[in-house]
Amino acid sequence: MTYEEKERLAACALRARKNAYTPYSHWAVGAALLAEDGSLFPGCNVENAAYGPTNCAERTALFSAVAQGKRKFRAIAIAGGREEEEPSGFCPPCGVCRQALAEFCGPDFEILLVKSNAETQLHTLGELLPLAFIPESLK
Repeated sequence: MTYEEKERLAACALRARKNAYTPYSHWAVGAALLAEDGSLFPGCNVENAAYGPTNCAERTALFSAVAQGKRKFRAIAIAGGREEEEPSGFCPPCGVCRQALAEFCGPDFEILLVKSNAETQLHTLGELLPLAFIPESLK
């Protein structure tokens, strides 16, 4: 991922975070998914009073991209923290989101954790989800 792509992804994730609907946890997360063709898909978490239907920012971005015909992705940026505050730490994806990403992305897929435009951490999906259950696992 280039420096410019990191900046673009971080900024998009921070913007998307502002749209999060978090009346229960008050934990707002934004994500920005970069498709192989360079298109960018923002996502935010959307909570629900029944809790189970709640959707994470990463899956919101992924499902939006898939709904628009995208199947190959290069990277995702994630920014999260208390609503109405700037992120005070890094917010890694939950296990469900890691598994959802593994359906479409290989172990070298890049995950950029964003605290601010200037503070980021870069990880790979393989690092965060070793021994993933992937489509080939069913063969």
